Amino acid sequence: MGAISESFSKLNTKLIIIISIIGILFFASITALITTLWGAAGGTLLIFSVLVPLSVFCIVRYPNFGILFYLIIAYFIMFIAGFGIDFPFGTLMDGTLGLLLLGFFINQKYRPNWLIFKDSITAIILIWIAYNVIQVANPFSESRLAWVYTIRSVAAVMFAYFIFSYQIRTVSFIRLIIKVWLSLSFIAALYALKQEYIGFFPYEQRALDSNPLLQSLLYIDGHWRKNSIFSDPVAFAYNMAASSILCICLIVGPTSKRIKVLLAALTMLFLFVMLFSGTRAAYILLPSAMLLFAILKFNKKMLIFISVFGVIMLGLINMPTSNTNLVRFQTAFRPSNDASYNVRAQNQKRIQPYIVSHPIGGGLGATGVWGVRFAPSSFLAQFPPDSGYIRVAVELGWIGLILICCLMFLVLKTGINNYFKIQDPELKTYCLAMVLIIFALNIGNFPQEAIVQFPLNVYFYMFIAIINITYRLDREQQDSKLKIKA
Repeated sequence: MGAISESFSKLNTKLIIIISIIGILFFASITALITTLWGAAGGTLLIFSVLVPLSVFCIVRYPNFGILFYLIIAYFIMFIAGFGIDFPFGTLMDGTLGLLLLGFFINQKYRPNWLIFKDSITAIILIWIAYNVIQVANPFSESRLAWVYTIRSVAAVMFAYFIFSYQIRTVSFIRLIIKVWLSLSFIAALYALKQEYIGFFPYEQRALDSNPLLQSLLYIDGHWRKNSIFSDPVAFAYNMAASSILCICLIVGPTSKRIKVLLAALTMLFLFVMLFSGTRAAYILLPSAMLLFAILKFNKKMLIFISVFGVIMLGLINMPTSNTNLVRFQTAFRPSNDASYNVRAQNQKRIQPYIVSHPIGGGLGATGVWGVRFAPSSFLAQFPPDSGYIRVAVELGWIGLILICCLMFLVLKTGINNYFKIQDPELKTYCLAMVLIIFALNIGNFPQEAIVQFPLNVYFYMFIAIINITYRLDREQQDSKLKIKA
């Protein structure tokens, strides 16, 4: 297997592309022939019989392919599920993660490196996973099935951190990941533009019209909130905010003027389409990130940039307008005038006695969708969390809330320390971008649930891993330079 991999690596890139295109065309022709002879079932069976084993092999054998596959599928999974296809897409993500873990342990056997996990972040992640696992025995839980459905999105997905930390080994692969991420964000932005100015596809409109609850949440002042390719407007807005923060960090990094112009255009596009979501909570993410940005990179140029940014923000907040999207943007900075915010504040006040009296909470999945599905008559099933931190406090108790806060604190502390230690300008930029995005998502996790929906529930742990990866790669570069000098 190693000889085959080495032979492929020696082939010319253009030749590989030509061979791949020929192979795809040949496979498509065979599939079309079989579909003609035996119908759609025959063509589907052929596709699955070839693609599934090939994908499994590539994910396990080639970790870079597996990581990119995982990240891309995480971005599109809710869009594909929106077609109404009867397929366990959550199981697909779990299976992909399982294959990546298998490849991780195989690589650790032949190229062991457990030292990279001897840090406080790894320790608190393992404690968090263990705490969520033992929640299956929570005596206050109304349903064990709710735990089964919830554990995947709040704990199992965190194993991706170990995969990213170990398998991402080069600066070039980080660059590729960022290019793929921004490309996916660009596609999502274009789709949002289509929804806003052309309209929803018929199947999307039917889904909205058939659900009165969705209509009450998404149809505001005669205008539909947009979700692009994501599960809901919140996930869409938070992804656009994260992508815009990344672009801004890359602009101030070591890159050409042409790329800076492109990144600036992408930033404006992402922020513009974010308004279509009508998600007030997302509008505070960029200003929050820019505040930390100014602190970490404080200098004369940064002071000018932040001053200009502040003037623009003040203008947008206070300018008179009849535009529905802009009006919602303005109300995000006047929460006392926002009826929905006041309702959430009252709900949180109402649940505080329960949180204080239940140190381990009411069990995973006790609130929200799974609570309504598996324990509809329970007290917590009737409570709308509307906040990532409140959900943790309710389901996992104040002990769980302390644990998740410790995790976020250690991540940000490590990221800031690494940012000042890293010497390579490019790696320093990537580390800064991850710190700012994580900080912004933590701010956004209070008014909404920021890191439980695809794709951010996967990408978030990649952000954490890159904080340490950039520092490790920088140390390797500095050690190499010292050896050359010696």
